[in-house]
Amino acid sequence: MDFKIIKEEVEKRVNLYALISRIMLIEVDKEFLETIESDENIMELFPNYRDWSKREEFDMDTIIREYLNVDFASMFLMNMVPYESFYTRDDQMIESGGDNPVIELYNSLDFRVDIAKARIVSADHIGVELEFMYMLCIALRKACDASDEEGVLELLSVQKGFMKEHILEWMPMFLINMKKESRTPLYHDASGLAMEFLLSDYEYINETINKLS
Repeated sequence: MDFKIIKEEVEKRVNLYALISRIMLIEVDKEFLETIESDENIMELFPNYRDWSKREEFDMDTIIREYLNVDFASMFLMNMVPYESFYTRDDQMIESGGDNPVIELYNSLDFRVDIAKARIVSADHIGVELEFMYMLCIALRKACDASDEEGVLELLSVQKGFMKEHILEWMPMFLINMKKESRTPLYHDASGLAMEFLLSDYEYINETINKLS
């Protein structure tokens, strides 16, 4: 097994899952936005935001307060429901209790979610599910560092299962709606970035498992 190649790819995956999970979970702040704007490679992922005229017209605090955070609240808190159970249950109820299969999986892998701190209703929130994939990629990186072939395959299998049974069952629908509802280029670009990355990442996971099996 070529751990070096897998590790190089997992570094990219770690960074992208960290980025999109943060965008989907809470409003942007100045520190986070400065991180995006100071990195040309990251800005390439947000072409419409990069070229947004309002960035020239207003200071960053105004952009955040009057545009980005308003857009976030409109989409994630008012007009859309960023929870898997809403999309997958027949009654469209958000399942926040122990019967939620996502929470059962989190618990089995010792992934804990502070719902109050994250200001969310349930742990099957889009930002949390993406953060879970981020944590699985961190674990995969550690398995590569330890040259743990069995661990690498096991973690890739867990990722594949979570993508197939959860993320891809509902996030594409949410992201399509997010793109339609977004009123700022940052979230417009973020929805497209997330969609493209998730589909390609699932393909990458499958190809890698097939090569290693």
